[in-house]
Amino acid sequence: MFTLSPRTLAAAALLFLFALVPVYAQWQGEPFLLALFGRVLVYGIAALALNLLLGYGGMVSFGHALYLGLGAYSVGVLSHYGIESGWLHLAGAIGACAAVGLVSGYVVMRTNGIAFIMITLAFAQMFYFLATGLEGFGGDDGMSLFAGSDFGLFRLDTPLALYCTAFGVLLLVLWLMHRLIHAPFGMALRACQANERRMRALGFPTLRYRLAAYVISAVICGVAGVLLANLTMYVSPSYLAWTTSGELIVMVALGGLGTLFGPVAGALAFLLLEEGLKLITDHWMLVMGLLIVGVVLASRRGVYGSLSATPWCMPRRAARHPSGEPQ
Repeated sequence: MFTLSPRTLAAAALLFLFALVPVYAQWQGEPFLLALFGRVLVYGIAALALNLLLGYGGMVSFGHALYLGLGAYSVGVLSHYGIESGWLHLAGAIGACAAVGLVSGYVVMRTNGIAFIMITLAFAQMFYFLATGLEGFGGDDGMSLFAGSDFGLFRLDTPLALYCTAFGVLLLVLWLMHRLIHAPFGMALRACQANERRMRALGFPTLRYRLAAYVISAVICGVAGVLLANLTMYVSPSYLAWTTSGELIVMVALGGLGTLFGPVAGALAFLLLEEGLKLITDHWMLVMGLLIVGVVLASRRGVYGSLSATPWCMPRRAARHPSGEPQ
């Protein structure tokens, strides 16, 4: 019996669309498409990272742009000193995000509710103002990159190379998230979201599970930051702003909280809607806000989350006797 759910079909269709974008862009001579959908992939990766906390852990982080910015500044600072190795850029981003995530996570995991939200926001704003004060690295104006990260076999100095790398990272993160949420770790994390007090009573170290999820999410968001810096060839404190954190939350909610592919679908819907409305009106933010509110009210599970997860059963034809009757 062959089974497929609407969610599986939608995810497969979107991944196929992403795979065809470079072919279509080269055929039509539209490099803008690579930049636009490359941005979708990068923010999709960051939204997947946030969804591990928000969708599966029930932790509303309003400062996750901190790790996106740390990843981007890891590229910018090292490039400023003439270090173009992509592996060092990646290692710097992972190390910085893991360290900051571990320290800040240890603090915020001892709170919940509005206190959790405000402390994550406070940490992000601290680093935002730190970035605006770094005059040697552009300060409030940011700084441009003169070369993409060099990974030896390839270099992120062309839109095609960046897009293919981002697509590969997206597939890797999707696989990692699938393994995590279906592993005992993911089940324990979801149980903590449902009833953390009962999990503690059963002897589970809930703080460790939640902190591990926070650090993993921070590291993945930092990798997205490395890609974002190479995509824009620019690093700015705006990457750490609370508005960027808000956009990531909207992407997750728009696609579907607690679904594997929902954040990617949400990033696609959010960014395509943004670009489309910019072509129509100068007041696109007002229209976009109303549309997002309408979508969330109409389907609280999001665009992707509203699709059924129940497989469609497609039984094989029954074999027949020579008399024509089925067996």
